[in-house]
Amino acid sequence: MSDSAVGNLRPKNLKDYIGQQGAVKTLQMFIKAVRGRGVPSEHLLFYGPPGIGKTTLAHIIANELSGDIKVTSGAVIERAGDLAAILTNLKDNDILFVDEVHRLPKAVEEVLYPVMEEYVLDIIIGKGPAARTLRLPVPKITIVGATTRLALLSPPLRDRFGLILRLNYYSDDEVMQIIQRSAKILGLPIDQNAAKEIAKRSRKTPRIANRILKRARDIFDVDKHKRIDEELLEKLFSLLELDEYGLSDIDRKYLHVLGTRFQDSAVGVETIASSLSEDKQTVEEFIEPYLLQIGFLKKTPRGRLLTPKALNHLKITRKRGPSNQPALI
Repeated sequence: MSDSAVGNLRPKNLKDYIGQQGAVKTLQMFIKAVRGRGVPSEHLLFYGPPGIGKTTLAHIIANELSGDIKVTSGAVIERAGDLAAILTNLKDNDILFVDEVHRLPKAVEEVLYPVMEEYVLDIIIGKGPAARTLRLPVPKITIVGATTRLALLSPPLRDRFGLILRLNYYSDDEVMQIIQRSAKILGLPIDQNAAKEIAKRSRKTPRIANRILKRARDIFDVDKHKRIDEELLEKLFSLLELDEYGLSDIDRKYLHVLGTRFQDSAVGVETIASSLSEDKQTVEEFIEPYLLQIGFLKKTPRGRLLTPKALNHLKITRKRGPSNQPALI
């Protein structure tokens, strides 16, 4: 099956959506209310880590409301004119999905306010004393915003979303169900244990689980396997350098920097970044969140420290000494 099938991995209805039970129940109520009124009355904001279903839910909402969806990003809408061009191509009941909505420029935000509240677009014509505002009606659409960094969203914009939902990481059982569903869609026979092993390495994130599954499909096709089983995955995980926790090569290098090079002492993030030849932002936003989530890392006022769980995984014996005393909190 071609990679065009990948788009079909997204469920089209809430009843087919796996996980996020609290958010799904709230959306079911929202969609039922909108259908009853005939027009959308609230805009939605999803926030949470990347790869956990924000875009998928926006597509589901559009499908459930029998509207089309226009997908854009806060980073590409640079001027009010860009927003106006998008809005003029929409119709009633459509969904405007704005990914990374916190990156909208301030000038665009201010133009968006009356769109969200009154379904009108204020356009300034002319300059200086001769400038005047032209108020144009826009279709009655639902705006769905998504962000991985809620704190960067300005309060005036955040408060204009009537429904704000946090999406959380998935359980291993939920990720297993997603893998089995995706394998069925892709026509890939997969053992239950194999699905479990992929789920363990997915970082509790459907996007990563599907990515691993697609790489398993590569080996399945090239080596003419009959099933995706543990033998196939052993080869795959060796190629991808993934261990049983889903740690990649850069994750293990991070852990070894703290556990071996600095002998399990508290280390500042800038020192760690220099040791890895990575920038500080990559360390803080890409490497550390998962290590914190699985209990391998703790942040202290003195710096980063590995937990006993991480040291055990690395097979490093903690040395007793002043540098290993508990940090002040």
